[in-house]
Amino acid sequence: MLVFLALVTASLASAHPPSEPFEGHEVFRVQVEDENHLDVIRELASNYQIDFWKPDSVIQVQARSIVDFSVKAEDCVAVEDLLKQNKLQYEVLISNLRNEMEAQFDTWSRAAGHSYTKYNDWETIEAWTQQVANENPDLVSRSVIGTTFEGRPMYLLKVGKAKPNKPAIFMDCGFHAREWISPAFCQWFVREAVRTYGQEIHMTELLDELDFYVLPVVNIDGYVYTWTKDRMWRKTRSTQAGTSCVGTDPNRNFAAGWCEVGASTNPCSDTYCGPAPESEKETKALADFIRNNLSSIKAYLTFHSYSQMLLYPYSYTYNLPKNNVELNSLAKAAVKELASLHGTKYTYGPGASTIYLAAGGSDDWAYDQGIKYAFTFELRDRGRHGFLLPESQIRATCEETMLAVKLMAAYVLEHLY
Repeated sequence: MLVFLALVTASLASAHPPSEPFEGHEVFRVQVEDENHLDVIRELASNYQIDFWKPDSVIQVQARSIVDFSVKAEDCVAVEDLLKQNKLQYEVLISNLRNEMEAQFDTWSRAAGHSYTKYNDWETIEAWTQQVANENPDLVSRSVIGTTFEGRPMYLLKVGKAKPNKPAIFMDCGFHAREWISPAFCQWFVREAVRTYGQEIHMTELLDELDFYVLPVVNIDGYVYTWTKDRMWRKTRSTQAGTSCVGTDPNRNFAAGWCEVGASTNPCSDTYCGPAPESEKETKALADFIRNNLSSIKAYLTFHSYSQMLLYPYSYTYNLPKNNVELNSLAKAAVKELASLHGTKYTYGPGASTIYLAAGGSDDWAYDQGIKYAFTFELRDRGRHGFLLPESQIRATCEETMLAVKLMAAYVLEHLY
């Protein structure tokens, strides 16, 4: 019995990313009402090491908005005092970040190997991409579209019944390393596709008439780093001359208003846009693949977390896309369909006005390439757990998102161009 317990403890330890550095860290949610409040947030950001969760950086915080950020244990009292002195309304969403990280694995039974209802590390996902292709040769093929900065192959799964000249939908997950629920959804999508093909009429039709390109993790190096070194890492792991700071925000690295708004030129920032558009091997590989297959790709779907939003272009400008009315009505229908299962409420609209201005995003870039249907999902939740959504919510999150994606895919199929 003791040997068994020791084995269980060891496997749990290996399943958990390192969390000790986050002991006593708190996550605050603050109401920012006016310019004075904005000054307070800027003062906090310049005097303390604040990790902005939502929005992604201090430059995106606006008056009459809510901001979520994480604070180191030793700074919590000082931060709280400053908020109180300046009469900012706030609540503590997470009182101990380390405990919250451990609580993510709330299903406890750690099976060896891959699971669709657990968070899987990269090695497990990599092995799964091979296995799912081997087991479903009529529906799934695997290719490598590039390598990451650290030399890891970027696997793309093509899901669909073989047929010449098929239109396609491109889907990706795991742009930001700490958003673990995102890769979980890409894996779930593939599972549902192969599991229900030939059983369920809608999925069968979709796979007969469309191909789905699924990139399960874009930012693989960053994802590995969240499992081994720093659970809250966001960026890639690229290095460059002239700075000791590591990584670029891959979703600020596309040639769509690159680095104009909502992105930073500071390599130490979480929203660093990189030295040039597509400077990151990961974003370049993704963009090259889409450019090379532009004639067949009719929709682009990218999955992030958190905040329960369905966004469409533009994020780098307040200008609306040409087919704004169509995108808005499709988003409305998709969030209604999503809510029908578990009652999860999503907001929707153009990125800039719905969440914040941010340049260099993949959805804006895809739209500007001529892909009429480009959407960003911000999956669960709205901040109670933030980036640390418990495993017990993976199934429900993926089930409801699946409904929205199938509705959107059916729409695209009916409105080919």
